[in-house]
Amino acid sequence: MEPAGFALARERSAGGPSRKGALLDRRPGAATRFFTHPVTLRIVSAAALCLAWQWAGTVPISPAFPTFTETMAALWAMLADGSLFAAFAITLQPLLIGLVVSAILGVAVGVAMGLDERAEWFASPIFIVAQAAPLAALIPLIVFAYGIGLTSKTLVVCIMAMPVIVLNSFAAVRHTPVSLTEMGRSFLAPRRKVISRIILPAASPVIFAGLRLGCASGFIGAILAELLITPTGVGDIITYSRSIADYPSMYAAILSIIVFSVVFIEAIEQAEVILFRPEKRASP
Repeated sequence: MEPAGFALARERSAGGPSRKGALLDRRPGAATRFFTHPVTLRIVSAAALCLAWQWAGTVPISPAFPTFTETMAALWAMLADGSLFAAFAITLQPLLIGLVVSAILGVAVGVAMGLDERAEWFASPIFIVAQAAPLAALIPLIVFAYGIGLTSKTLVVCIMAMPVIVLNSFAAVRHTPVSLTEMGRSFLAPRRKVISRIILPAASPVIFAGLRLGCASGFIGAILAELLITPTGVGDIITYSRSIADYPSMYAAILSIIVFSVVFIEAIEQAEVILFRPEKRASP
């Protein structure tokens, strides 16, 4: 009969029950998985921010800085009387129009620049300068040319959002792996199929990243337009609350547009996962 020590050593070297048990013992427990889950970490991060906000308002670090509870009370009051919903209905008009125009034109121009060097030579200097320049300085010129209506506010959203979308779309198409395009050509695929079935799917993650960044810049442009052109919508609440020293309402309006922009950008990311990222959709 073989000694027990030799049998145990042979079982461990063969990956038997002892090794399997050790691997099972190393798996994190339910509590560890819960506290390290991304959703839990986000909730903890948001709670820490709220506590820090409450502490900073209680100290206070400034007479114009309200506590978190005062801000939430003002936010609830604006939700209850419907003033915040009415303000968002006004703010979203130029924002959505500008974002739709920027997304369609920006992706189209960026893809054209990535596919054709002549289009790149013609358009890339314009958008590189537009991304680097302080575009908020152009708002007085836009007002002088188009007035203080919906057109000027939509243009502000477009000039803030489009450069980011164009340049990210251009970089996504230009950096498509050469091996993929060569594979398509080796199978005698026509150019339009190489673009639609190889280049665009491979470039979609970076294009959607540009859309998210462009939407964030578009939200900035919408609020700048309402603050600098004419106070309407959420910008009107911010301006009026500041003028009468109603700081909780002012911070509540700012918080509401920040939360809305974060939710909007997260929705774009989820659309990307559903449409173009099956590997992430299948992951737990």
